[in-house]
Amino acid sequence: MNLRRRLNQEPLAIQLAPMIDVIMFLLTFFFVTWNLSRYELDLDVKTPTARAGKPARPTAGEVVVNVRTTGEVTLNRRTVDKAELESILSELVKIDPNQIMVLRVDGDAAYKHAMAVIDICRVVGLKNIAFAASREEPGSSSGGSSAPPVAPAP
Repeated sequence: MNLRRRLNQEPLAIQLAPMIDVIMFLLTFFFVTWNLSRYELDLDVKTPTARAGKPARPTAGEVVVNVRTTGEVTLNRRTVDKAELESILSELVKIDPNQIMVLRVDGDAAYKHAMAVIDICRVVGLKNIAFAASREEPGSSSGGSSAPPVAPAP
């Protein structure tokens, strides 16, 4: 006696189109978020505004150094002291003599804090320094806006 039902079952087929859609969506998401995280912006640093300049486009290999109001220097999302910054920049200049550095200084920081970083750059031989600023909003003259950074005009 055969108690098993015989069903006319077709073999299961994997639907590739939905799986490819999901994979492409995930790839797009990770590429977009990875690209945004490459440009390191310290949210505690409010750069001064500038009327002249053009929107900054991050280039591969550029180093972003942030100087806070207190004089703290951040690099790669961590606070570094002056000796450590000099060591890191020295190694980068040995690897690439044309290394680009973007200096983001808080608008309320004392000039001596920015000058200390510029002096370190001069000591290690780093010559390609860009100074970041925020785009000035029309009708506003106050510094520290949250507008996207702009590079200074040449």
